[in-house]
Amino acid sequence: MTLRVLVAVTHLLGVGHLARAAAVARGLAAAGHEVTLVSGGRPAPLVAMDGVRLVQLPPLHVVGTAFSVLLGADGRPAGDEAMQERRRLMADIVATRRPDVVITELFPFGRRVLADEFLAFVAAARAQRPDVTVLASVRDVLVAPSKPGRAEEAHARLLAHYDGVLVHGDPAVLPLARSWPVTAEIAPLLHYTGYVDDVRPPAAGTGEGEGEIVVSGGGGAAALPLFQAALGAARIMPAHRWRLLVGGGVARDDFAALAANAPANALVERARADFPALLARAALSVSQAGYNTLVDILRAGARAVVVPFEAGRETEQRLRAESLAAAGAWPFEVLPEVDLSARTLAEAAARTLARERPARATVDRGGVAASVRLVGYLAGRKRFPALARALDAVAEAGGKVRLWWRDDDAVAPTPALDRLLALARRHALPVAVAAISARATGALAARLAREPLACVLVHGLAHANHASPAEKKAEFGPHRPLAALLADAAQGLGLARRTFGDRLLPVFVPPWNRISDELAARLATLGFSGLSAAGSSRAGVARAAHGLMIAHTHVDPIDWRGGGGSLPAAEVDRRAAAAVQVRSREGGEIVIGLLTHHLVHDEAVWSLCNVLLGLLLAHPAVARADARELFPQPPAEGAQSYLLRLCGPALT
Repeated sequence: MTLRVLVAVTHLLGVGHLARAAAVARGLAAAGHEVTLVSGGRPAPLVAMDGVRLVQLPPLHVVGTAFSVLLGADGRPAGDEAMQERRRLMADIVATRRPDVVITELFPFGRRVLADEFLAFVAAARAQRPDVTVLASVRDVLVAPSKPGRAEEAHARLLAHYDGVLVHGDPAVLPLARSWPVTAEIAPLLHYTGYVDDVRPPAAGTGEGEGEIVVSGGGGAAALPLFQAALGAARIMPAHRWRLLVGGGVARDDFAALAANAPANALVERARADFPALLARAALSVSQAGYNTLVDILRAGARAVVVPFEAGRETEQRLRAESLAAAGAWPFEVLPEVDLSARTLAEAAARTLARERPARATVDRGGVAASVRLVGYLAGRKRFPALARALDAVAEAGGKVRLWWRDDDAVAPTPALDRLLALARRHALPVAVAAISARATGALAARLAREPLACVLVHGLAHANHASPAEKKAEFGPHRPLAALLADAAQGLGLARRTFGDRLLPVFVPPWNRISDELAARLATLGFSGLSAAGSSRAGVARAAHGLMIAHTHVDPIDWRGGGGSLPAAEVDRRAAAAVQVRSREGGEIVIGLLTHHLVHDEAVWSLCNVLLGLLLAHPAVARADARELFPQPPAEGAQSYLLRLCGPALT
């Protein structure tokens, strides 16, 4: 039912890359996926890993902007032994987890010094599962290579090994092309998610910090000059209380020096888990312009002075801050790092404090939810390529596919039913539960009554086979007298109404999806308003079913002829694509039905359904459909008069 996802990230300077990757990983875990995050940077205890399995590699870091000089935990250049151990651990986790999806943070657009490690990681995953979905995850701004050929090398790796790129930004504010040479070849692989807003339950706090100037610098040491300038600015502005939150990357001696040099109106402490709460109460935020910090500011709605990190010709932070400000996303006061001093920082703080607190930002911050949706969608495209192409064709033609879901054979609450309903909630897709009328319990009715996404259909009477051994199974087939069929159908409707009340739709679902044409023509006279079977277009039944709304199902993942279990994904792909193509050629509204049988699902069927729904419901050509919309009920005038008005002489 879940995807097995591996996320690989190595943060070298601060913790921003790890924090963003962890937020996406937690979102995937919260959606029910099995997520492992492989971290190759220094441990960061403040970065939450709720629901995520963390694998820590021998850590690497850099000093300043010397990104080609990788240092180990002891501060010395990382040797071959440490690098081999990293690759061994990564190969082991691929072998044990056998991922459906692999996500590499920043690579191949960055971390070129670790290219061998990342490429071996991807190759190992591909060897385990040829259909593994490989994605890159990048922030809104990239650092374009200064040397010729480096961008082309990154593009070649992307096109050879990757299925997509999650771009964690808002293209309306800052498209990736502003910082990276996006070519026509790689543009189709880019999928914007919006900014990753790490919204979590607030950490327990003391309520302190109201009206303060909060100075933060992420988890690295690069903000040390900002902290030093902030202490000087605090002396210039003694009427304001300043709080400096110093990340773990600042050495103990440097932290002690800051604390010793603090004036009476300034507090120096290590970074705290309740930073978002402090920021929300602050009069002013002073920070660099890293990705996660600016998203924190946008969420808090704080006035902000930002001093972008620009050492070593870094342009990322300044471009981000100025682009957000220019787009009207947030009125940052941008103080260039080259102009930073106690005096200029105090002046910028005073100017910003004199302004009204800004309105809430309109920038897209739904990056976690969009990333979860896109991971499912891109994994689905990889698993069901023919269906994806068929849906693409519908979208290109300006069409729409309405997807509805029917599940058969319900009789009582079971763990399998709970799993079905949880899957419906996860994908926000209504499910029509076809209940066997003579066997359905009041407990089933009570369970479904608690599920807004569920409605009930009439699944025959007792799901009893009346066919001879030589015939295909059927409860309402043509081999029985019409009078007996009508009596059983009427009894099934009556029992279902008494059991399910208003939750019932009077829609007939014949067991084994077989029905006599004569019975179909008379269902409306019994009080049924709809008919749902399975298989092909079933035009003969549709013509005979006077006065009935028709919505059949077309995609069933179970291998009934093979004795149960899941059909191969390739066969489901073929059938689903054919169903879309057939309905497209027929013209008119395209309605596709998914048919499941929760009581007989094994893990493979649950997993296949989850991935299939991930593709379908994230595709722009697909809209969710509810059986209550497909089978609208008669108005208060009464069923018989309604049917007479709808069908006229056909019923007489």
